[in-house]
Amino acid sequence: MGPMKKEQVFNLPNLITLLRVGSIPLLMGMLYLPDAGWHWVAAILFFVAGLSDLADGLLARRMKKVTVLGQFLDPLADKLLIASILVVLVAMGRAQAWAAVVIICREVAVTGLRALAATQGLAVPSDRWGKAKTALQMLAVLLLIMPEPIGSFDVQYWGTIALWLATLVSFVSGLRYFVRFNRLYIGQS
Repeated sequence: MGPMKKEQVFNLPNLITLLRVGSIPLLMGMLYLPDAGWHWVAAILFFVAGLSDLADGLLARRMKKVTVLGQFLDPLADKLLIASILVVLVAMGRAQAWAAVVIICREVAVTGLRALAATQGLAVPSDRWGKAKTALQMLAVLLLIMPEPIGSFDVQYWGTIALWLATLVSFVSGLRYFVRFNRLYIGQS
């Protein structure tokens, strides 16, 4: 591999991604506050952070500002956001520890796999399962952040169901990454 070309690091899409990472301590702090109002603010901020995930990728492609840093930071920001808030939700008794462990272990394993693939000159891009995993994780965490039902809609119940589905899809998606890496690696030999 030759040297990487220099690219503008601080472009708008990358700054949006960095803001998402910067929102994590703020979100965590709000969830530890006892007033339910702060949990609603955290839910809104988390929702905005989730939308920013869509916005930064869209902007990067439209503005032709797709960078190596952005391709690394964007999925890392999602993983940090989900993992951090899941840990807080487990501590609050709103999420099951086993689900958080499966999700976090999957994220660490896939990140390591991608790093290993990169050392071999291989790319293991995300697929529909990975995108579904992210969407389900975001939905589950959003619902579990909300402190109380909305009318007759029990956010904790449906958040738990979404978390179980996200855990299952995370596991399947992780397995698919390993199978695809194995095929690419064997095919390269």
